[in-house]
Amino acid sequence: MSTLFSKANRQVFTNPLNLDNPITVQILGICSALAVTSQLKPAIVMGLSVTVITAFANVIISLIRKTIPNRIRIIVQLVVVAALVTIVSNILKAYVYDVSVQLSVYVGLIITNCILMGRLEAFAMQNGPWESFLDGIGNGLGYAVILIIVGFVREILGFGTILGLQIIPDSWLLDNGGGYLHNGMMTMPAMALILLACVIWAHRAYNKEIK
Repeated sequence: MSTLFSKANRQVFTNPLNLDNPITVQILGICSALAVTSQLKPAIVMGLSVTVITAFANVIISLIRKTIPNRIRIIVQLVVVAALVTIVSNILKAYVYDVSVQLSVYVGLIITNCILMGRLEAFAMQNGPWESFLDGIGNGLGYAVILIIVGFVREILGFGTILGLQIIPDSWLLDNGGGYLHNGMMTMPAMALILLACVIWAHRAYNKEIK
């Protein structure tokens, strides 16, 4: 048990959450981070989907890595990921169809997500199943945290809601005599890029102070 949660394994899990975050440090997965964060719910679902797929794809590739011919390893990785993405996509359509519609093609595009393919090639192909599972969970959650932060800010300032629940009262709105006006720019991808840049700046500044 102590080996499973050794210091090295803990670092494999925790580093992607902060010091080696796939978005803020490695600058991977930016496209989906901009596309699905206009509201918090699809951001959460997308983050969890990538986490689950990355973790299980890492484990599967790690288990069969010694039997994969080097010349077709990328094809094998894509087949494994495509199968997992298909399963997750069908689950989303069955249980959270409205979110599945919001995510549109971006669930399918997880197949080519740079974070996912990078972890398979750089980590799962060289390490055991347990370490690969921790790496997949860590990188998936590190990705999800950034999506949730951006989605939270965009939804509350753009729509006045969180998870569809009204947070900013109608009485505060300019049309009802208040002084608040929803920021329509927050619903646009350009604003997501600006917010993401601010998150990256804050993250790097914070970690620079720690060092």
